Amino acid sequence: MLRKAEEKMLGTIVNTVAIVLGSLLGLLFGQALPEKMKRTVIQGIGLSVLLIGGSMALQTKNSLIVIASLVLGGILGEWIDIELRLQHLGEWLEGKLSKGRPAGGFTSAFVTTSLIYCVGAMAIMGSLESGLNGNHNILFAKSMLDGISALVFASSMGIGVLVSAVPVFLYQGAITLTAGLLQGILSPQVIAEMGATGGLLIVGIGINILEIKEIKVGNLLLAIFIAIPITILFTKLHLGI
Repeated sequence: MLRKAEEKMLGTIVNTVAIVLGSLLGLLFGQALPEKMKRTVIQGIGLSVLLIGGSMALQTKNSLIVIASLVLGGILGEWIDIELRLQHLGEWLEGKLSKGRPAGGFTSAFVTTSLIYCVGAMAIMGSLESGLNGNHNILFAKSMLDGISALVFASSMGIGVLVSAVPVFLYQGAITLTAGLLQGILSPQVIAEMGATGGLLIVGIGINILEIKEIKVGNLLLAIFIAIPITILFTKLHLGI
């Protein structure tokens, strides 16, 4: 039983290690990169995040599902205030790790990169594929992207990027290990709408990275999961699915 769980978790483990290694390389050798170069690369990643998120969002078969998911997810997320809780977690971790040293951008780095690595179709669908079919290809591809971006982010934003590997492991691992229980619910239509909703959240992250406008992506995070019952309802009522 334990061995089967380890096999299912392989993709998530590789993804976590990639973020850790990329972050360590960025922390160790990132200072060799000029600030102007780091800023330009970060902007390039921000544009890439917009492209990835936009392409995912366009996969929706019914935009009303995405809209309803975001509205309900935003209401619930604001009530819980997920973003504030993430910030408090980041500040707590910063206090534990800084040990009296001047505080930097740890919390911002931790929250931003945790959301980037956890939100979106690759994280959700990759974890589901690992849990349902033992296929880790999506998470292996995500590991390459996350490792490269972690190197750049860590060189510019600091150690908070490294610690973001923890929520990635817990989040993707939880989806992977519970995937079997959801096998009868997660139809291709449901996964598509979850991915589209997550794609719009990724667009929001890209906007935050580019400092165009601050969007509370964390407080919209539940929209991805609210898309499940809404898609099922729309499917049963034959409303554009």
